[in-house]
Amino acid sequence: MGSGSALGASSQKKKVKEEARILEQITSSKKRQQEKRGVDKQTRAQAAFEKVQKQQVEQVLKKASKTHKQRVQEFKRHFGCSD
Repeated sequence: MGSGSALGASSQKKKVKEEARILEQITSSKKRQQEKRGVDKQTRAQAAFEKVQKQQVEQVLKKASKTHKQRVQEFKRHFGCSD
């Protein structure tokens, strides 16, 4: 049973690395698109939109980094539930 948790941790690390790589690709592709357009300055609305988009991506990645089991354990710990 102990080796199963080690395997889960390893696959979770891979998952987190993959998510970080995807986030990096998204941000780099947006930068390339802006350079293609030749736009040096953004309007306030554009900057705010990109900020919100980035926050949403980070929030999804943060939620995806935990397994269901980890979320349940955290919930139980928070509310003092016993198994």
